[in-house]
Amino acid sequence: MTAGAVEPDEDTPAPPARPTVRVGAPTERRNPLSVDLDLMSTRDVLTVINEADRRVPAAVAAVLDEIATTVDLAVAALLGGHRVHYFGAGTSGRLGVLDAAELAPTFNSPRHWFCAHLAGGPDAMLRAVEDAEDDDRGGAVEAASCVRAGDLVVGLAASGRTPYVLGALGAARAKGASTVLVCANPEAEAARSVDVFIGVDTGPEVVTGSTRMKAGTAQKLVLNAFSTAVMVRLGRVYSNLMIDMVATNAKLRGRMISILVEATGCSEEISRQALTEADGDLKTALVSLVSGAEVEAARAALARSADQVRGALALLAT
Repeated sequence: MTAGAVEPDEDTPAPPARPTVRVGAPTERRNPLSVDLDLMSTRDVLTVINEADRRVPAAVAAVLDEIATTVDLAVAALLGGHRVHYFGAGTSGRLGVLDAAELAPTFNSPRHWFCAHLAGGPDAMLRAVEDAEDDDRGGAVEAASCVRAGDLVVGLAASGRTPYVLGALGAARAKGASTVLVCANPEAEAARSVDVFIGVDTGPEVVTGSTRMKAGTAQKLVLNAFSTAVMVRLGRVYSNLMIDMVATNAKLRGRMISILVEATGCSEEISRQALTEADGDLKTALVSLVSGAEVEAARAALARSADQVRGALALLAT
């Protein structure tokens, strides 16, 4: 025993053993194509990873119907004055935070529309707070405190069994919210307890259990497709152009001009003038140029059509 060390008290009970769970999800199985990964050349390691990644888009394609159902639920919730929540832990939770954070600058969506909840809180964005994902009560308490009837709650869990996520989904369901689970385990038991189950079959990871790889890529693709489609359905895209973007830097201010030129066929000079007359409001300038109406008429038409460009153009065409 080293000097100064204190001998343990024989009467002091040992701390309780921390719980252990062996997960049987596909993401925890060994990938037979990468068993010699540490013996491969750098180029071969990258080839194995790349070939595995090619499976992900096809796996996502197989669940497009379920994603479409989720999009329709989200649109109905948002149009009804409700919100969309993401609940996740680890990589899954961080991807939810990323998706929610990108919607306001890309589509100028109200910040309260999409709310991301990460097990372990903000600190977990930068460092692992591993035990937080085992806290089903923590997920339930957080959901109960902020989810309302009519909201849509999307759980993100690579294995499909993360206690924090399942706790949140259970509490959300009790509140009267619609629930969705996105995971990389098509056979997850929790599929039976949600309104929509999106089980993406990405198979075993190149590095066993490292769900930041294929499972994470699949979740990123699902979330990108889901939230983008929601914004399209809500009229925040005209053709394939971002028309609700926030011009917070020189590049984005230039993009506004490019969007007007592309959408209307007008010159850059005319597009700049229209944007100036519309006080920098891209939608108003677009409706004015496409319809030929004065700026104030375009603004009024947008107000009457719930800020929908197609609707405003239809009003001005009558």
